[in-house]
Amino acid sequence: MKNIAMVVDARQGLTTSKRKNATIIGLFLLSVILLFSCSKSSSNNSNPPVVANTVNIANMSFGPAAITVMAGATVTWNNNDNMAHTVTADDNSFDSGSIPMGGHFSKTFSATGSYSYHCTIHPTMTGTVTVVTK
Repeated sequence: MKNIAMVVDARQGLTTSKRKNATIIGLFLLSVILLFSCSKSSSNNSNPPVVANTVNIANMSFGPAAITVMAGATVTWNNNDNMAHTVTADDNSFDSGSIPMGGHFSKTFSATGSYSYHCTIHPTMTGTVTVVTK
């Protein structure tokens, strides 16, 4: 009778070990799936294609950060990020105010020169518009 009890205990131990291994493998696979499903490429923050005289705001940056346009051109900033931003000239010659998610701001540049700007909410976000003659 003692030998039968030992065999039953051994089988239960093996089953418990298999269950633990299956649980560990399952948790690992779940972690991998969650990691890839939360990557930036699947978010709504992907940068749209560049359009002439357009600056996209996404992923806490202006893209392109530097743009060159002809005098008289209008530049439009589209906020494709998941938070509000501003487009404010370093010399305060223009200021968009707060641009909400999905919003935009346009500015016509008549005079030639270089116009540096930043986001007043996130000062590390910077860009430049260079205006040249025709």
